[in-house]
Amino acid sequence: MENTYVLYDDTKECIIIDPGCYAAEEKAELADYIQENNLKVVKLLNTHGHIDHVLGNQFVKNTYGVKLYMHKIGEAVLQSVKSYASNYGFANYEEATVDQYIDEGEQIKFGNSVLDIVFVPGHSPGHVAFYNLDQKICFGGDVLFRGSIGRTDLPGGDFNILIESIHNKIFPMGDDMIVHSGHGPETQVGYEKMTNPFCAIKTA
Repeated sequence: MENTYVLYDDTKECIIIDPGCYAAEEKAELADYIQENNLKVVKLLNTHGHIDHVLGNQFVKNTYGVKLYMHKIGEAVLQSVKSYASNYGFANYEEATVDQYIDEGEQIKFGNSVLDIVFVPGHSPGHVAFYNLDQKICFGGDVLFRGSIGRTDLPGGDFNILIESIHNKIFPMGDDMIVHSGHGPETQVGYEKMTNPFCAIKTA
């Protein structure tokens, strides 16, 4: 179970974040949603390169003719997927190449919308998140979950770095920031600051 996000505004231009679709019915669900809402896909974004977030990359590129954007440090993680995909039952995994690197301080623009980019390593070395302070939305991949955090036992993972990313990059976005995670339900920064067993900020 992985969350794929399709973001669009009144212009009908849209971006796709972390397409985890692999099976034919999963690809059809994504394509049908885009067609039914009369959307125009203009960009494909990866928060990081782990297999469950990138299975549909090449499908999206082939279907909509768009570029794949991700952090340069994350490219090696993406490239490694082909070496182990069959071990997880994904024998027909199609490898996708990165077309454009993105980094903290840059922006993703589509239609009338803008997302800022923040570098949040720890779960994966090249992990980024996309956010809009005015709209109070953050697409955080596998950094922060409701009541949990991303695992750090995979290659390149680092618990201390992940906690630093959460405390220094995600929490300062404000208590009312809604975080849409790579797995599970959305959460709110203020709630996690008070209750998360891994990264809550202790107050006297």
